[in-house]
Amino acid sequence: MSKHFLDLDYYSLRDIERVIDTSMKFKTEEKISSALQGKFLGLIFEKSSTRTRVSFEVAMNQLGGKASFLSVNDLQLGRGEPIEDTAKVLSSMVDGLVLRTVEHETQLSFAEYSTVPVINGLSNKSHPCQILADIMTFYEQKGSIEGKKVAWCGDFNNVCFSYAQAAEIFGFELWIACPEEFRPKEKVNLNNINFTSSVTEAVKESDLITTDVWVSMGDEKEASEREKLFLDFQVSENVLDQAKADVMFLHCLPAIRGQEISQNLLEDSRSSVWQQAENRLHVQKGLLIDLLL
Repeated sequence: MSKHFLDLDYYSLRDIERVIDTSMKFKTEEKISSALQGKFLGLIFEKSSTRTRVSFEVAMNQLGGKASFLSVNDLQLGRGEPIEDTAKVLSSMVDGLVLRTVEHETQLSFAEYSTVPVINGLSNKSHPCQILADIMTFYEQKGSIEGKKVAWCGDFNNVCFSYAQAAEIFGFELWIACPEEFRPKEKVNLNNINFTSSVTEAVKESDLITTDVWVSMGDEKEASEREKLFLDFQVSENVLDQAKADVMFLHCLPAIRGQEISQNLLEDSRSSVWQQAENRLHVQKGLLIDLLL
């Protein structure tokens, strides 16, 4: 049976560190490789994408393989073909699949019937590939994240959930500053997680501060309500000043300046957002090598 990467906890700490180590080598030593020559990756996306799509396509190309992007509207899935049938057929033709879906259950069903690895390129539950890039970025500049304090300011969304999983796997302390209305309805059974309504409490003495848009894809109908409730959770230069002097700021992008971040925060010297975005490419390489070879 093939292995999949649908959440961070599909991998152990050792597995993730192996992927990051491979990613680092591709970034610093070997940009172009023939490691995946003859391999073919299918990308099935229900949602729009910039970094996830481009990083996987470029990663496959630079590793000697090929990738094909398939919108759900281009597949028989869009006309009602069962996931089971599509998964069986596509996995007989390609060596791996990246899924970006509205519902996480779609990916679980795909993986159940696929004979090749299935990678979560984002779902309503989680975004594990993003966290691989974030952890790699921290490792590059500061070393191990174990025992560090990480502050998340804003919505408890799919990226935040993956951070919660990462806190347990890597052993860092995660403080989530979030309005009570947007905290998970069910208890998160993970260690090292703290919720607060105070951004100041969350970021105090933190080593890493991160956030995401207030209105994720699919939440557009709640936009006006969310923008009001999250006003006090914006990350600004003043918020970074309340953390450690060498704090790192990350944002998974796209960012809306003037909402979840202040207008010029991405250009602040404490921001590593552009390096973080570039690392999406490198961690996709590490993950593809791990899954497809």
